[in-house]
Amino acid sequence: MLKTPLYDLHVKLGAKMVPFGGWEMPLQYSSIIEEHMAVRKAAGAFDVSHMGDIIIRGEGAKELLARLLTNNVEDLPVDKGLYCHILNDEGKIIDDTIVYHFEEGMYLMVPNAATTERVLDWVRAHADKQEIIDVSQRLACIALQGPKAAEILEDLTFSDIGSMKRNSSELTVLFADPDVTDGIINRYQPTGFLCDIVATKCKPNTKGQLGFNETGYLCRTGYTGEDGFEILVENSVAPVLWQILLKAGEDHGIRPCGLGARDTLRLEMGFLLSGTDFDGSQTSLETGPGWVVKMQRDFIGKGALARQLTAGDYSHLVCLELMGKGVPRHGYQMVVGGDVVGTVTSGTLSPCLKRGIAMGYVRPPFHKEGTEVEVVIRGASTKAKVVRPPFVRGC
Repeated sequence: MLKTPLYDLHVKLGAKMVPFGGWEMPLQYSSIIEEHMAVRKAAGAFDVSHMGDIIIRGEGAKELLARLLTNNVEDLPVDKGLYCHILNDEGKIIDDTIVYHFEEGMYLMVPNAATTERVLDWVRAHADKQEIIDVSQRLACIALQGPKAAEILEDLTFSDIGSMKRNSSELTVLFADPDVTDGIINRYQPTGFLCDIVATKCKPNTKGQLGFNETGYLCRTGYTGEDGFEILVENSVAPVLWQILLKAGEDHGIRPCGLGARDTLRLEMGFLLSGTDFDGSQTSLETGPGWVVKMQRDFIGKGALARQLTAGDYSHLVCLELMGKGVPRHGYQMVVGGDVVGTVTSGTLSPCLKRGIAMGYVRPPFHKEGTEVEVVIRGASTKAKVVRPPFVRGC
């Protein structure tokens, strides 16, 4: 099992560690519900260093990504990110990913942990002159999520946090007031991949606070449905940054959060989980969302999607809200009139709604919003209704 640079700090904080995607990761520190609600009401910090990091740069980088991705990366501005699917020739999802336009001719692709090697091989197999660099083992990532995230972060970087739009990104310098970092850090000398290009991307440190002066790639995005940021740094910097964020966020109600809360948070939004909501046998038409596929452009797998779209007889991933008691789980059947019409892929008891919610595949016409089905939970049927995501719009 691989370990992130924050492993020792997780153990020190009493986290329950579990295997996930080939990594030893924190499941929870206190309770999943407490961590979940902290993110909805205040802020939470997640270690997401297990995710992959692949640089694609050089002549033809944009054209290569245009062939590999379902979404319109051709029009992606510098310092913006875009959610995309990567398909094989049969239109089946290899992975879902966010791609950031780092600078002209240079992109950062973030695949899921368990699929990083497969994605890397796929990209390299289709590359020509482009340079493909796997920096997954060099970079760590901390996700700061919640309504207080911007307030916590604004004093830790010179960046104008308030002006950053959703899915925007920038290379920045992270630092902290000595009062915040007292006893945690010494002065660091920035080194490594991110700092190799700091001269062309970073503005001068104008706030004049010392104690921590490291390069980070700041992205206003996340996997929780709340406002937040994902911060990429060199591995050696991650433990320091983790402690700074937790200490700076003490007065804001921040909590360290594990995979358990990350899963319930994303499920309340109806976000896909790789390996659970898709496993390599589904197409983008089956999983959605519809906006992730731009059929007016050419990409690998488009022909297969076009044929499937014409046939129209494919299953659809839907969101279900239980109308009675019970907690739906992966693999539970959905029935209508005694006939099995689908299967649950993800399910939980929503901490915000206090009722069972799920995602799963159903065959037409039972995918339409408002359709009632029954979920078989431990031999008993519980009524549920197909709803439009997200499940939660405020908690």
